[in-house]
Amino acid sequence: MILYIAEKPSLGRAIADVLPKPHKKGDGYIMTANGDCVSWCVGHLLEQAEPDAYDPAYKSWQLAHLPIVPQQWKLKPKSKTRSQLSTLKKLIKQASSLVNAGDPDREGQLLVDEVISHSGIKADKISQTQRLLISDLNPSAVKRALNQMRSNKEFVPLSTSALARSRADWLYGMNMTRAYTIQGRKVGYQGVLSVGRVQTPVLGLVVRRDEEIAHFVPKPFYDVLAHLITQENQTFTAKWKPSEACQPYMDEEGRVLAKGLAENVVGRITNQPAEVTKLEAKSKRQNPPLPYSLSALQIDAAKRFGMSAKDVLDTCQSLYERHKLITYPRSDSRYLPVEQHGLAPQVINAISKNNPSLTAKADSPNSKLKSKAWDDKKVDAHHAIVPTEKVTNLANLSSKEAKLYSHIARQYLAQFYKAYLYDETQVEVTIAGGLFTTKAKQETSLGWKQLFAASDTTKKDDDELATLPALTQGQLLHCTQGELLEKVTQPPKHFTDATLLGAMTGINRFVTNKDVKKILKDTDGLGTEATRAGIIELLFKRGYLQRQGKSIVATPVGIGLVNSLPESATTPDMTALWESSLDAISQKQLRYDAFMSPLLNQLNDLITQAANQLPSALSGVTGPGYKKRRSSSSRGSSSKGSSTKSSGYKRKTSSSSSGNKTIKNTTKRVSKKTAN
Repeated sequence: MILYIAEKPSLGRAIADVLPKPHKKGDGYIMTANGDCVSWCVGHLLEQAEPDAYDPAYKSWQLAHLPIVPQQWKLKPKSKTRSQLSTLKKLIKQASSLVNAGDPDREGQLLVDEVISHSGIKADKISQTQRLLISDLNPSAVKRALNQMRSNKEFVPLSTSALARSRADWLYGMNMTRAYTIQGRKVGYQGVLSVGRVQTPVLGLVVRRDEEIAHFVPKPFYDVLAHLITQENQTFTAKWKPSEACQPYMDEEGRVLAKGLAENVVGRITNQPAEVTKLEAKSKRQNPPLPYSLSALQIDAAKRFGMSAKDVLDTCQSLYERHKLITYPRSDSRYLPVEQHGLAPQVINAISKNNPSLTAKADSPNSKLKSKAWDDKKVDAHHAIVPTEKVTNLANLSSKEAKLYSHIARQYLAQFYKAYLYDETQVEVTIAGGLFTTKAKQETSLGWKQLFAASDTTKKDDDELATLPALTQGQLLHCTQGELLEKVTQPPKHFTDATLLGAMTGINRFVTNKDVKKILKDTDGLGTEATRAGIIELLFKRGYLQRQGKSIVATPVGIGLVNSLPESATTPDMTALWESSLDAISQKQLRYDAFMSPLLNQLNDLITQAANQLPSALSGVTGPGYKKRRSSSSRGSSSKGSSTKSSGYKRKTSSSSSGNKTIKNTTKRVSKKTAN
């Protein structure tokens, strides 16, 4: 008997649908006509054990216990899915061969591997396990995947990477949360202070942005425009480009701060002759945008539709699992395997039938074109999110589902159009010894931009769209007037769903250490495609973030926590380096021990620092969990893993004779979630 172990029931059913019929459905599995079996996990069936599983003394929270570091790691069955785990263990022992059909990512690999390992079968049986990678739940795609199975041993490094992530997050989150919760009590904070290696740096980004806005002091600066006329009475404008001699009167961004200097330029150029001293015309091309990864889609959907990251992920999961209209959504790739190009005619046909309006005002897509998106070297376990070959009536979808499907489909269709072509002309004009510049763009072929004609995402820069008269180098002009533009520097904007996701994916922009910045340039940033939406939502549920219109701002609790923690816990450097190391493990470039050993040394230092310094920034701040006891309207307080499980702290806290607080472990659900 071959046993296929899927990550979720929906994937299990998709696999069974292409295996010999008739089927016999059991409790948690499907038996096929040839005796093979399909079963499934329901996400992780096993989880890291609580500290008291290692020592009953750890039920109470004490600084003296920290850091808690298991010598032999323990997993325990999740209570809600214990029966499914029992079913799988029996089937694993009965099977002659096994197939890991977890989702095509790090966690999908681990959650099936850990169930197989937990079942207690012999090593040689485990070593013969195969890996089935499915990113499209339609029958034709599942059949193709079944014919392309690989040895599961190839994915041991990926599983090891996920295991290292899980254990490291447990160590960091569990110990730091206990340390700061205990210390928080000493300054009167009533609640759990959840610290995680991803969630806390994300919170740090928001807190620092809010503080930068609060402390921003606007400064006036000045631009000068020259209004020019040709001998044929054609007019245009050019902007002053200050010389090096003006540097003492400018800020680091090249803005002129001295009004007198700008006024002097206005006076010098008004009613003066001018000359075109440089004229440069270039033909340029812009290739179609790559298909979407999850983060790229979340960012675009936030800008265009105002959807949160979680909304996008949930909607995509529905399009993937329920409707089978898109491929696997939790993807960090924007590339496609070359082989999949052969499916282009069928996919284009499905899109055209599902939403004819996408190409109504454009030329027909050419399925023979092959954009840069098709690149086997940039595709591993999963590829970009693209539509499937399935034809359906979009009227049967929800509004969000229809919008996202069409958005994903348009991005895919763009691969079958030629490049966008335009001519760009840059002009330099000299007036009274001063340099003035302008540029214009003239479209020569819309190419893929035909598809985006009405899209908000293709709004063009007004400067680039300026129209210019026919000019030649050396041509004489006349400056009729100089114009002074008085402007004021603007503070940075508060984060939104789109910009916070963008910050998480491009985290190197927020790193100051040059060596770290270089390492992080090509990494995935804070969190993973599968976790970013959940991290942001978790910060809302724990009362650390709140919304003000479209803006995301920190609460007093979030501000107090960040200002109480060491900088290394609230900046992206450490966690992004973790992701870089975890990726290296998955690529066989780093060993598990080489990652864990320095992490333990760092954790020891952080716990010592926590014990020696009180979180004074939280003095007088009321925790959301404590508030929940008094009011049922506290935002997000009933969510699993939120800090409201700490609402019993006041009654369950005692002091030892030395004055150290001992906190009963009434917060098991919190401790499971602190990892992120």
